[in-house]
Amino acid sequence: MLAAGCQQNADEPLGPAAGAPRPRRAGDVVANSIGMKLAYVPPGKFVMGSPVDEPGRHNDESTHHVTISRGFYLGVTEVTQAQWKRVSGFNRSETKGDDLPVSRISWRHADAFCKKLGQAEGRTYRLPTGAEWEYACRAGTQGPFAGTGTLDEMGWHMDNSGERPHAVGGRKPNAWGLYDMHGNVAEWCADWYRPDGPAGASTDPRGAAEGKYRVARGGSWGHFPRACRSAARANFNPAYQLDQLGLRVVMEPANHNNGR
Repeated sequence: MLAAGCQQNADEPLGPAAGAPRPRRAGDVVANSIGMKLAYVPPGKFVMGSPVDEPGRHNDESTHHVTISRGFYLGVTEVTQAQWKRVSGFNRSETKGDDLPVSRISWRHADAFCKKLGQAEGRTYRLPTGAEWEYACRAGTQGPFAGTGTLDEMGWHMDNSGERPHAVGGRKPNAWGLYDMHGNVAEWCADWYRPDGPAGASTDPRGAAEGKYRVARGGSWGHFPRACRSAARANFNPAYQLDQLGLRVVMEPANHNNGR
């Protein structure tokens, strides 16, 4: 059974004086009632997409300036099979293991998981937008990968995974304490896929209003390194349930007006 209510609702981390809240800082971690850890991602601006000379670049990665106007919490790791089963009651992942990322879930399964977890926690959980995902992945960096190490140090991909998923959190995190943003399993995002980004600068873009395919980010243990880059965008039929496709969740701050 899922416990109602968040066991650690530390949206305002304590400062030096006991009980005195301090402003949220990038990477501040809270935990919920199923032991899921989430790191704070502050508002800010970044260049989404990739330069034309980036190795492995795809045509749908045009650069544009994006503002993320509100902070949010993002899962420190991909959702594990143990966490998924506790909320959803089933686990269709082909390679089983409590600490392995859940996979073989459709976009609708992922969306339903967020809603069910949110109902139990009394909070808003959802999938990240593609812009939120890339902003969090980059954590202030501009290169193909997040910059705290090489791709091999940060993620599992076709060339180092042994063609299988691995326990979450086993490689180096990015600067905001997020693991497996490159590889392991690709992650569903909220957006409908569109091949072109906004024509100019945008604030909190949410992708196309409708479409046939949903966005997935990060690449997986079965993808070449080019698909695991910060800017790489995949798209899948939302009904697909693939061994290489899972999710990571957003939890909105308790008072989103103060999520700055």
